[in-house]
Amino acid sequence: MSPNFKKMKRFLSFLVFSFAVIISNAQAPAGYYDNAAGLTGANLKTALKTIITNGHASGISYNDLWTAYQTTDRDQHYENDGTILDIYSENPTGADPYNYTYGSSQCGGTNGPEGYCYNREHIVPQSLFNDALPMRSDAHFVRASDQKVNSERGNFPFGNVSSPTFQSQNGSKKGSSSSPGFSGTVFEPINEFKGDVARMIFYFVTRYESQLQSFSSGNMLDTSNSPTSWKGIVQWELDVLLAWNALDPVSPTEISRNNATYVFQGNRNPYIDNPNYVNLVWGAAVIDNQAPTAPTNLTVTSSNTNSVSLSWTASTDNVGVTGYNIYVNGTLHSTVTGTTATVSGLSSGTTYSFYVIAKDASNNLSPQSNTVQGTTTTDTQAPTAPANLAVTGTSNNSVSLSWTASTDNVGVTGYNIYLNGTFHSTLPGTSATVSGLNPSTTYSFYVVAADAANNLSTQSNTAQGTTTAIPPAGTNCGTEDFSTIPANANNYTTRTWTNNGITWTATDARTDQTINGRAIVIRTGSLTSSTITNGIQSITLTTQLPFSDNGGTLTVRVNGNIVGTAPYSTTVQTTTISNINVSGNAVLSITNSNNQRVGIDDLSWTCGTLSTKDLNVEKAQYQLYPNPVKNHQIFIKGEKLDKIKTAEIYNLNGQLLKKIEKPFIHSNKIEVRELTKGTYILKTDEFSTKFIID
Repeated sequence: MSPNFKKMKRFLSFLVFSFAVIISNAQAPAGYYDNAAGLTGANLKTALKTIITNGHASGISYNDLWTAYQTTDRDQHYENDGTILDIYSENPTGADPYNYTYGSSQCGGTNGPEGYCYNREHIVPQSLFNDALPMRSDAHFVRASDQKVNSERGNFPFGNVSSPTFQSQNGSKKGSSSSPGFSGTVFEPINEFKGDVARMIFYFVTRYESQLQSFSSGNMLDTSNSPTSWKGIVQWELDVLLAWNALDPVSPTEISRNNATYVFQGNRNPYIDNPNYVNLVWGAAVIDNQAPTAPTNLTVTSSNTNSVSLSWTASTDNVGVTGYNIYVNGTLHSTVTGTTATVSGLSSGTTYSFYVIAKDASNNLSPQSNTVQGTTTTDTQAPTAPANLAVTGTSNNSVSLSWTASTDNVGVTGYNIYLNGTFHSTLPGTSATVSGLNPSTTYSFYVVAADAANNLSTQSNTAQGTTTAIPPAGTNCGTEDFSTIPANANNYTTRTWTNNGITWTATDARTDQTINGRAIVIRTGSLTSSTITNGIQSITLTTQLPFSDNGGTLTVRVNGNIVGTAPYSTTVQTTTISNINVSGNAVLSITNSNNQRVGIDDLSWTCGTLSTKDLNVEKAQYQLYPNPVKNHQIFIKGEKLDKIKTAEIYNLNGQLLKKIEKPFIHSNKIEVRELTKGTYILKTDEFSTKFIID
């Protein structure tokens, strides 16, 4: 965050806090909070519960949240561009990594990478209250959120993260907790929205305080019947939220959202209207500003070819040390919780410098420890040769291999795979699939093991594999009859299964219904395949509503692009979507965004091909030479070649063999050494043409 932005935000926060009474009088109806006057602690919390329960509109459905987001979750304060305001992707100080436009890119489940679509994030997980209403559709704590980050957050409580295992593009992260009192996995938003999260949870435990004992805790709600259970939040989580509330005061964005939510559902978040209610109910946060003492007596205890082991004397702290940051050559390497560590991944025969810094739960950092040097040993012994190399499977563009692992005095780090005597790739395991091959072609393979010092073994035995032929375009290439979906179940969750070599993922799905046979039922989610080879020319599927729902349409996508829709009603309907013409690898996705329970059965597709225009030369100002090709290189003559974004090479069956980004940025040639004799198609965003390799 830039210094100017920090100053501006502190100034805005100061105004919001200083004039809270004036602002709340302007936003809430006159006398809205009169019954809470003069109260504190449990009495104040219960009074606020009564106030915000009265007027909370009944009959709001989960699907109505999409309508709410038209006014509640729009960016009117950062870029002020009206896009969806997602606290997990918003960049407060610069351009957002991606944006969503209201009315598009909505989704119900997890079916893509970050930036693919947005859904509804329950800041208090809906599994804790069994998806029940009105909690499930309460806009005060259900935010519009990127579906990928929402999925990563899952049901984890909020807290401070020590070692992230996931980080979103705006810096929100998941990992092990550094918050005192809890060592499990937590999720941490960026500082800009920590107060927002805290005040949404304060709202939840106030609005639903009389129901909390029937909910699950999730390591965040206090659902016990203890003397302090009226607080509604377990103590470690409460400590975190009080600190976040103090760190990030109420912002103009929260005020706008509170007002819009009041219009939508008739009640307010009192902790936004009157920020002092937080301290009056739960007490002020305990702020820790004292850093730990420096670690002492750092020493090197051992070393080998790729690691150095360290130990040190523990630091002390007024609250408690939560971890130690280890620095290698002045750069942060890793964080550990104990007083010993082994720093791995180092180069052999190299001297490194180390020091350690302690930290506490408030991320106060100690002075650095003493500095020590450690030298890794030199490894000159090569691994043994991989054995028993064998071909385990083939397709029209790939060959799968497996072999017996090599041994090494230190450890094998990878295996180099050779294709027809030429290095192809390196993998860490003892199996591999070599892709991008030509159909109906025999290839020769061998494998060489390597260790961290790049000592290489002798080569394995040689194995030969022959790729299969490509089915003609338009023929049936795949089917899914849902016979292998998980066992019958009537609850809605994510289902995964594999059939005919394709892995399918269905979100918000149940498995106990039939159409022509077993069928998958999607509520507000999607059905997505793993990679399908040979492309897709047409798709056929059967739909039916198994329950009393309204008709509508499913959206069908290939590689993320909409290729058509499939209607559904209470009668069985079979739909074919034609002229898709996607070649090479494809991912098929069918999405239901209408909150209707739709059954899908008898899904099939035909092989894809290049369209007719791709077989013809376009834009005569470009010329390929020589043709037939000589010396494994093709050259292109034409103006502004450096402006061409992509080049793709296909065989005549429409199979994508090679793709190059910015192919002519440095020269006007493309290497085609991996192609065998035959006729091919070069397709760019400016032209396409045939060429022959003789």
